[in-house]
Amino acid sequence: MDKVRARVLISGRVQGVFFRAYTQRAAQERELIGWVMNTPDGRVEAVLEGEKEKVEDMIRWCHQGSPHSRITEVSVDWEEYSGEFRDFSVKYSY
Repeated sequence: MDKVRARVLISGRVQGVFFRAYTQRAAQERELIGWVMNTPDGRVEAVLEGEKEKVEDMIRWCHQGSPHSRITEVSVDWEEYSGEFRDFSVKYSY
């Protein structure tokens, strides 16, 4: 299986709605590694690594988001897979 890495920026009502916790759970269900965090400008950023199909599925999930979120935009940058992570975590600062 091809391993890939995507950096995803999610805009909309994504802070204060448990978006990071839901993202962590959804990523773990897909056996992805990486992290998710709030950005200072009110968006959420995530780095997703894993099998290509699972990362693509997670990106589709990001367009829906958590139950109380309202997603207005999802941007994706594909990067080189690094394998640097052991699990999927919530980061709290840059």
